[in-house]
Amino acid sequence: MRFKLLDRIIKLEPGQRIVACKLLDPDTDYLKDHFPRFPVMPGVLMLEAMYQASAWLIRYTDNFEHSVVLLKEARNVKYYDFVAPGNELEVTAEITKQEGLVTTLKTQGTIGGKMAVNGRLVLEASTLGAQSPARSGSDPFLKQAMRHQFALLAAAGEAT
Repeated sequence: MRFKLLDRIIKLEPGQRIVACKLLDPDTDYLKDHFPRFPVMPGVLMLEAMYQASAWLIRYTDNFEHSVVLLKEARNVKYYDFVAPGNELEVTAEITKQEGLVTTLKTQGTIGGKMAVNGRLVLEASTLGAQSPARSGSDPFLKQAMRHQFALLAAAGEAT
């Protein structure tokens, strides 16, 4: 994960729902260019935050069985408000359907209870070994790294 767009996990109900947050720091690099006179979080990064929350829910629910959780589809994504520096985006993802390795989720991002973005995401869990047998040796490392990152996000949520 190049961009970590969640600061902490507030609530997690395995197999059902996750609530996580991202505080938009005024010193974030991409705000200098998006937009110089009106800095806001790019819409694609709001979508990425919803994907990341969804992926953490799937990983935790499956006990980190899969090293890779990919965004397969983003449906009906609608933007309602800007996320400005100093705002905290609260992201919620709820599982609506799970068929094998494919999970459909209802997601949303709010600022102070006001809708900023929502949509339906379809994610697919897999392993590197399933995608490319030559890479199967990386799966244990990735799973361990994901467990570590999750522990940091969960601990940050407990500290507040």
